[in-house]
Amino acid sequence: MTKKGRVFSGARPTGRQHLGNYLGAIQNYAELQNEYDCVYCIVDVHALTTVETTQELRQNTFEMALDWLAAGIRPEETIMFVQSHVPEVMELHAYLSMVTPLGKLTDLPTFKEKIRHQPENVNYGLLGYPVLMTADIVLYKTDVVPVGIDQVPHIEFARETVRSFNYRFQTQALIEPQAKHTEIKKVLGIDGKEKMSKSLNNHIELAASPAETTKRVREMVTDPARVKRTDPGNPDICNVFTMHKIFSPQDEVDMINVECRRAGIGCVDCKMRLANNLNKHLEPFRAKRAEFESKPDDVQAILDDGGKRARAVAQEVMAEVREAMKLP
Repeated sequence: MTKKGRVFSGARPTGRQHLGNYLGAIQNYAELQNEYDCVYCIVDVHALTTVETTQELRQNTFEMALDWLAAGIRPEETIMFVQSHVPEVMELHAYLSMVTPLGKLTDLPTFKEKIRHQPENVNYGLLGYPVLMTADIVLYKTDVVPVGIDQVPHIEFARETVRSFNYRFQTQALIEPQAKHTEIKKVLGIDGKEKMSKSLNNHIELAASPAETTKRVREMVTDPARVKRTDPGNPDICNVFTMHKIFSPQDEVDMINVECRRAGIGCVDCKMRLANNLNKHLEPFRAKRAEFESKPDDVQAILDDGGKRARAVAQEVMAEVREAMKLP
């Protein structure tokens, strides 16, 4: 099968991934392999802009790699690697910074959001984050970047940076990436209010045990108006029902949709059904993950091989870049 082009995407190493990560990105990563040559990067350098300590960085990188592999990333055809293993990205980042107006960076909404969240640590890396992200993308001759609507400004920034570089040095060495708009599902946490997040402790980890998963599901907030078992509910505003629509068979979804509205099924039973279906859905993932986890040297070999393959591409691109810049 002829592939449509090259896809690049990266994610910060946050350790064991949760349902929000899976539904919002990882599932899409696996599916894109059927149509594109894929390059997936664990962006550990990006993580340094916000972490207070790097004590868990290596373990978090390993845990993320396990989840990606268990979810269906195929390293024999997909380049999967760690950002810092390709030092050329830092060199390209420096060159691209020379054609980047400071005002462009300070105007990006994500920068303004970051400084609100960490006003005590507004470092240069935080400001230059989009330049490094652009280097990540264009270093591998990327055609397409899968993004949600909130990430579009960053891809447009990358495109403008490429145009500026190519114009300044009269070259076509760098490719303008195209945004591939994907439906990034906003998965609510067990509180039913905020986006699923580790920092809010409202998440359900993919690698959790069936018992741990069941416990978290039982803690999920349902229709707040349903106080007693005999109160009718409204599945349309219930996060548990939203999860049922993803992980439960259609006939069970239809049944709950009817019975909840007439108090034919209680919230406890509804949650237990979801926990059972969720655990069943994740069973193959967890078995595959445990297999990879038992062979850490194999996982490291996959990342090392991915780094070598990524660096081979990067070195070719950097040779073009240096030639275009007339560097001695």
